[in-house]
Amino acid sequence: MSRLEVTEKIITSKVTQGLKWADIAEKVGRSKEWVTAACLGQMTCNEQQASVLAKIFQLTEAEKKWLMVTPSRGSLPTTVPTDPTIYRFYELVNVYGTTFKELIHEEFGDGIMSAIDFKMDLKREKDPLGDRVNIVMSGKFLPYKEY
Repeated sequence: MSRLEVTEKIITSKVTQGLKWADIAEKVGRSKEWVTAACLGQMTCNEQQASVLAKIFQLTEAEKKWLMVTPSRGSLPTTVPTDPTIYRFYELVNVYGTTFKELIHEEFGDGIMSAIDFKMDLKREKDPLGDRVNIVMSGKFLPYKEY
């Protein structure tokens, strides 16, 4: 058994039960963004969170333990993503990455935005010309240190 097999079981169970990530997240007590990442193998659950998820997805005790293992983060199977939705984020960074970097440095100085001390919120934004995807990402600024 592997973490990938547990992830596949979770996705299969979610689909067959007709569950929504937001409903699962409510039961876990965390954001839908964090719980989705955890279920997809990108975050580490504590005992309580893993127990809730194990019950929802009918995981064995051994499968539940995989939810509490620190993952090897980064789940894309190729360097350039081929899934169209994921590719758009790759494209976004290719087009605007230098702009993000330049504006972060101008506003904060020499450093990076943390992907560890990080929050994300994804919402549907109604628009008469077609609904929009609204994603707010917030990461702690981490300055480079001299030593």
